[in-house]
Amino acid sequence: MVAGKASNEQEARSVSQLRKGVLEYCVLALLRDGPRYGVELLDVLAGSPVMATSQGTLYPLLSRLRRSGLADTFLMESASGPSRRYYQLTDQGRQALEEFAGHWPGFRDAVDRFLVPGAES
Repeated sequence: MVAGKASNEQEARSVSQLRKGVLEYCVLALLRDGPRYGVELLDVLAGSPVMATSQGTLYPLLSRLRRSGLADTFLMESASGPSRRYYQLTDQGRQALEEFAGHWPGFRDAVDRFLVPGAES
């Protein structure tokens, strides 16, 4: 295996792991301001290359959010085709997002301290 290829694979793996850890909360944050449908969410996430994801990742996530009571769905007619399934934040989802937002700065700062050589002491 070529060193550059191994480095690219490791980078892709680390970005993937980071994305998995926060994608749920990013989607909840995108739903905070109002309902959105799946393709719209994919497009917004794609606007940030490290958050870009696939339908195969997003739709199961949306189903989990619905089953866990963090999001709800409804169908709305579309002028350009079949009805679209929209996802909206529930009160429980809003609370989960607020809790995450409260924990995120401390978590981010802790990770940042570990990443700086010699800063952990």
